[in-house]
Amino acid sequence: MTLPASDAVQTRADNGVLTITLNRPKANAIDVPTSHALYAAFARLDADLDLRVAILTGTGRFFSSGWDLNAATEGEAIDANHGPGGFGGITEYFSLNKPVIAAVNGLAMGGGFEIALACDVIVAADNAEFALPEVKLGMMADSGGVLRLPSRLPPAIAHEMLLTGRRMGAQEAARWGLVNQTVAPQELLSAAMALAQQMVQAAPLALAAVKEVLRATQVQSVAEAYRTLRSGTLPAYQAMLTSDDAKEGPLAFGEKRAPRWSGS
Repeated sequence: MTLPASDAVQTRADNGVLTITLNRPKANAIDVPTSHALYAAFARLDADLDLRVAILTGTGRFFSSGWDLNAATEGEAIDANHGPGGFGGITEYFSLNKPVIAAVNGLAMGGGFEIALACDVIVAADNAEFALPEVKLGMMADSGGVLRLPSRLPPAIAHEMLLTGRRMGAQEAARWGLVNQTVAPQELLSAAMALAQQMVQAAPLALAAVKEVLRATQVQSVAEAYRTLRSGTLPAYQAMLTSDDAKEGPLAFGEKRAPRWSGS
């Protein structure tokens, strides 16, 4: 039975962290309604001042198998409009300035891997696997895989994955620095939550500035990036520089107490 998107994408907010769970048996495949539902969850993260970080995970054997091929056989076009934020609601959500942690619980295939690559940090169960098998289906990984993977892996390894569709296990992904941590499956969500809570303790405007600067400078030389940084064209960075929180941090350090962030 195919669940409606409202049931296939479940959310829970706790201590500043929004946990987003794909629950669309058997493979957490993503059709257009599910993509829209994922975007709604990320837009909630973006808009809610009480939410600081998101964890994205899945249920069962799969993190996500990517595009729903059954939907394709039923008429969903290969170039279907997956809605705001692009495929999975995040692959083209370039203005999202709050961190997202992918807690990869199993197989991240095709678009599922591309969604993980669009997140800021990846924590993987030690039985997780990653692959971009689109070339074996007459397509290519154009929801970010071909664009993001070469910056996350040595180019030769990224090219091999893109051109062969071969799978990469969690341990190999950790060796290449593709994932931040590998943990036992039963420890996955607690490990992701521990990481999220570290981010929650940081100043929200500082987190937004980091994401904005990384996004704006990632393909620039250091000299070019400095020019961008000093240009006055990065609103989140400029807001951080003049914020009350930028004063509160040093003050709290001097007074040997936890900072009280206002987000302003």
